[in-house]
Amino acid sequence: MKLKPMDDRVIVTRLDDSTEKSAGGIIIPDTAKEKPQMGKVVAVGSDAPEGRTPLQELVKAGDTVVFAKYGATEVKADGETYLILSRSDILAVVE
Repeated sequence: MKLKPMDDRVIVTRLDDSTEKSAGGIIIPDTAKEKPQMGKVVAVGSDAPEGRTPLQELVKAGDTVVFAKYGATEVKADGETYLILSRSDILAVVE
């Protein structure tokens, strides 16, 4: 991957939640599906704000995280879609 997160940023790939039907059996088109707010961490930035725990101590590549709905910046690189999140956009780490 050619993307390297700067400062306190994290690069994530969105987890695929491809539910095709609703609970009532209605087929949901791709345009109407809500994008999942969970992803797998691909890379972690190396800088931390003064007096804060370094981000590498909180999350690492391979972790699954929950992030804010509108907090990500979507970019495409190497044929993949990645999300760039700031430290404050990560809500939880799934254990």
